[in-house]
Amino acid sequence: MGIFERYLSLWVGLSIIVGVVLGNFFPSVFQQVASWEYAHVNLLIAVLIWLMIYPMMIQVDFAAVKDVGKKPKGLILTLIVNWIIKPFTMAALGWLFFHFVFADFVSPETANEYIAGMILLGVAPCTAMVFVWSQLTKGDPNYTLVQVSVNDIIMIFAFAPITAFLLGVTDITVPWETLLLSVVLYVLLPLVAGYLTRRFMHNQISGFVDQLKPLSVIGLLATVLLLFGFQAETILAKPQSIFMIAIPLIIQSYGIFFIAYFAARYIRLTHNVAAPAALIGTSNFFELAVAVAISLFGLHSGAALATVVGVLVEVPVMLSLVKFANKTRHWFPPSRA
Repeated sequence: MGIFERYLSLWVGLSIIVGVVLGNFFPSVFQQVASWEYAHVNLLIAVLIWLMIYPMMIQVDFAAVKDVGKKPKGLILTLIVNWIIKPFTMAALGWLFFHFVFADFVSPETANEYIAGMILLGVAPCTAMVFVWSQLTKGDPNYTLVQVSVNDIIMIFAFAPITAFLLGVTDITVPWETLLLSVVLYVLLPLVAGYLTRRFMHNQISGFVDQLKPLSVIGLLATVLLLFGFQAETILAKPQSIFMIAIPLIIQSYGIFFIAYFAARYIRLTHNVAAPAALIGTSNFFELAVAVAISLFGLHSGAALATVVGVLVEVPVMLSLVKFANKTRHWFPPSRA
């Protein structure tokens, strides 16, 4: 493990600080970069995420993908956690904290916007970043690909009705261009590039992947820096709100992970399937959640702020869970070759 991977938590923390500082002192630069978007997808962020997951996609063995269906328990666990448990626990925690615990500190209108942003995070399981978390836990790249692909297909049909139900309205407008473009950019294109690379490089794949690992980490750090640079002024202007939003999001993240992880242990999944299965539900498709929050409630709304706080919470929480998963590898049956 290189210096980047060994001290990843430190680098992420520094990236958050640098992003907030630069965004506060040079807001016009970040506003310009933020304008480089299509269908609410920032193109520079898309490139950086692409760089993050391309090395993981190279390791996908298409000859082995067809056999993933022979081990359906991991997929079933992922789907139950992501679509039957997670959206509703997120909505329940938002309602509990902002209608009761923090009711004296926010107006009812603002509280509802915060809850809406949390719901958008809860209904959007991770698509791109999970490949990074899977790589850090030595997850099975073929199985992770199938888990993400099935989630993406379900998301296309389930995101709007579940969001509408939890928000209590019937006229939710989902930016379908954002959803479909994100799937293409973050899954399809890197997958095709990885397949072509694997096909033409043959026996040189292992060394090539090792050379790309620093590039993957740099892409993660640059993404974190930009996201916090975009929202620097909001983060500095509303520290109390960020703290209040972060508490239920942290509880949700750890709670969902441990539900999935201990369920995976109970049904005796191998660790290289169990870890990605738990991390997919814990992590969020924050690109989509932010885009929908802006579309529905506005750039400076409480909902948009809640989705950005989701990014703030997610990276350090996910790194801590990756560390926990790696330390508890011995809890699970050994992986078969």
